[in-house]
Amino acid sequence: MKVILVKDVKGVGKKGDTVNVSDGYATNFLIPRSLAVISTPNNQAQLEKSNALEDAKQVKMKEEAEQLAKRLENINVEFKAKVGSDGRMFGTISPKEIEAGMKEQWNIIIDKRKFIDKYPANAIGYTRLKIELYKGSAGTVVGTVNVHISKEN
Repeated sequence: MKVILVKDVKGVGKKGDTVNVSDGYATNFLIPRSLAVISTPNNQAQLEKSNALEDAKQVKMKEEAEQLAKRLENINVEFKAKVGSDGRMFGTISPKEIEAGMKEQWNIIIDKRKFIDKYPANAIGYTRLKIELYKGSAGTVVGTVNVHISKEN
């Protein structure tokens, strides 16, 4: 029996795939659990329509991420840190603090888990950290945020 998977099913296929499975497996397991629907011309048309909507949504998300990446190029997130007598900074500025600084200073919300460079900013001056703004079927968009750390008086 040909079915269209509504959700990912381990060992069978991914969401949106049209697969051929045994009649018993389809009628007793996949269809009752809303994991699949029978492949009919109407269901195929509905699948194609939903795929087109999803593709359009992905393209829009990528465009928004590209605009944010261009905006991030011109932004400096400012921090002040205590410095020892030898000129070295006490502590570090973590991605979580950078996330909070971007929200507070520029009203830009980026999840700390999106930072590609996991190392913290731990030097006086400018540090450039890469952020993965979008990852999907339409490609990947990576932005760079400038972190400026100055001496605290």
